[in-house]
Amino acid sequence: MATTRFKEKYENEVVPALKEKFQYKNIMQVPKLTKISINKGIGAAVSDKKLVDIGVEELSTITGQKAVSTIAKKSVSNFKLREGMPIGARVTLRGEKMYEFLDRLVTIALPRVRDFRGINEKGFDGRGNYTLGVKEQIIFPEISIDKVKAISGMDITFVTTAQTDEESYELLKAFGMPFINAKK
Repeated sequence: MATTRFKEKYENEVVPALKEKFQYKNIMQVPKLTKISINKGIGAAVSDKKLVDIGVEELSTITGQKAVSTIAKKSVSNFKLREGMPIGARVTLRGEKMYEFLDRLVTIALPRVRDFRGINEKGFDGRGNYTLGVKEQIIFPEISIDKVKAISGMDITFVTTAQTDEESYELLKAFGMPFINAKK
C-alpha cells in the first residue's frame, strides 16, 4: 500500500524541522499525530431520530471510515433527553486514513470556509492536543450541497504525543494548518 503524501511529509520534513527546533536528542522524542477524532452533536435528534442516521452517513462519507452514533449518558428533562437516546455521531481516524483526512482538511476543506482568515490557536488543551470547530459540513467536497437537509457543524480533535502546546502547535503548523497569527 502506498504511503500518503502527509505521512511522507511528516517523515521527511516535519521530523527534521522539529528535531532541530526543540533540540531533541532522540528521534522518538519528536511529537507525532496519533489520531484525529471527529465528533458531531445533533441536538435536533431528540425529536427526529433520522437525523442521527444522516449525521453518521455524512461523517462516514467525509472520512472514508464507518462512523458510529453516540448515545446520551444521562437523562435531562429540560431537553426532553432520555438516557440511551442517540444524540450524535463520531469517528476516530488513525494511520493512513488519518493522514489522508488531514491532507484533505488542510488543502481542500479549510480554504473553502467562507471569509476564511485562518484557524484560532486557542484550541489547545495544555497537553498537546488541539480541537477545531467547523460550522458547516458542506466545506468538504464529498458532501453534495443539493442533498443536505440542514447545515451542521462538527468538532475535530487532533491528538498528539507532544508534551506541551508549543510542540503541538509547531507540529500542526509544519503540517500546514493555517493558524491566524504565527506565534514566535
